[in-house]
Amino acid sequence: MNHPKTLFDKVWEAHVVDEIPDGPSILYIDKHLIHEVTSPQAFLGLRKRGLKVFRPEKTIATADHNVPTLNQHLPIKEELSRNQLNQLTKNCKDFGIELYGLGHKYQGIVHVIGPELGITQPGMTIVCGDSHTSTHGAFGSIAFGIGTSEVEMVLASQCLLQKKPKTMLIEINGELQKGVYSKDIILYIISKISSSGGTGYFVEYSGSTISSLSMEARMTICNMSIEMGARGGMIAPDQKTFDYVENKKFSPDGIDFDNKVKYWKSLVSDSNAKYDKVLKFDAKDIEPMITYGTNPGMGMKIRDKIPELPMEGSKDSFDKSLNYMGLKSGTHLLNKKIDYVFIGSCTNSRMEDLRIAAKFIDGKQKASGVSAWVIPGSKQVEKMAKEEGIDKIFKNAGFEFRQPGCSACLAMNDDKIPKNKFCVSTSNRNFEGRQGPGSRTMLASPLTAAATAVNGYVTDVRDYI
Repeated sequence: MNHPKTLFDKVWEAHVVDEIPDGPSILYIDKHLIHEVTSPQAFLGLRKRGLKVFRPEKTIATADHNVPTLNQHLPIKEELSRNQLNQLTKNCKDFGIELYGLGHKYQGIVHVIGPELGITQPGMTIVCGDSHTSTHGAFGSIAFGIGTSEVEMVLASQCLLQKKPKTMLIEINGELQKGVYSKDIILYIISKISSSGGTGYFVEYSGSTISSLSMEARMTICNMSIEMGARGGMIAPDQKTFDYVENKKFSPDGIDFDNKVKYWKSLVSDSNAKYDKVLKFDAKDIEPMITYGTNPGMGMKIRDKIPELPMEGSKDSFDKSLNYMGLKSGTHLLNKKIDYVFIGSCTNSRMEDLRIAAKFIDGKQKASGVSAWVIPGSKQVEKMAKEEGIDKIFKNAGFEFRQPGCSACLAMNDDKIPKNKFCVSTSNRNFEGRQGPGSRTMLASPLTAAATAVNGYVTDVRDYI
């Protein structure tokens, strides 16, 4: 008799090539995404061993981490970035891999272009040398980040040695308050379970709140699964998923698409499937969120006070974090003056994110002391934003609307937040120095970021709705 299976079990089992007793499984990988930062050593390894890329058509490359977001038509000034992009171009040419480099109409952040081009589909295994690969789990795929030696393994064999993680179900039911978005949902969850609460697990998100979300909102939630320590996150595909995937550049079409959908409809956890851990939350308890510390678990409702004690880790590390941020326990962040606003990253740089921010900003001006940057996630997003006039809304309000790339999410390019300056950011990490040496990051939703840019201080958007 067949035992009930979770969504994760179904996709995992469909990809196991072989199992090593008391050891890892050999997992077949459907899609391998690569960029310029974690691939050079992997290609060097192949060259040293005289190996080819086993299935080059299963790999897609783009330039995102190191690219400048201004004047992309000019030669790159910064030497390391220039070298990494040149190396990626050479490696893709030598090994027969499709590259969406600077200037290509499909270039963009790797986790934005996968879904928008239809490369990402339900039931797949997807890997990339990048921790936020979990984004693609929004389609009901098993997607996770890998290290450089594993990038080499996948290039050489299209397979990966992987120990099967435990499973966790996070169920959220109910209707969200006005002004609360998917970024608030995931920051709320992480604030409740801590930045290590998901360690060892693959998370499935379910419940009426999750099924009510758009695909882009679901991507935001899965994107930050890694920030609670989880291996990845996934959401069962439904009609919204099928509609989103249909008619994309690399999606199946006609009878192929219909057949795929028949299979995709089976990708749902059986009603009595067992998880290793189950957590339940109520949507009405979620409010606009903001982080105050140096990991994504250090988040709170925007009207709360910074706590006195840490939820995880020592009091010493908690105090060190607040000291780095220049903040004090027992104080509010609401109305705190900020210096920068960054709307972008693989978490929140899609069309929906830009529309939400632009709708609030339309007809207003950013505060005079604030530098505000909007970085579309891809050339496709940039093109659509221009067609809808969204770029003009931002520019008229005094924002800089730049070109696609990872930008100030991780400051591997020219976009850095200066030392001791506060930035309200729609990205995924608020680690020390993440956005530039000494920079102070507060994570929030695109709507909170937009309202903060206009006022010049941390703002509860509910006051304006």
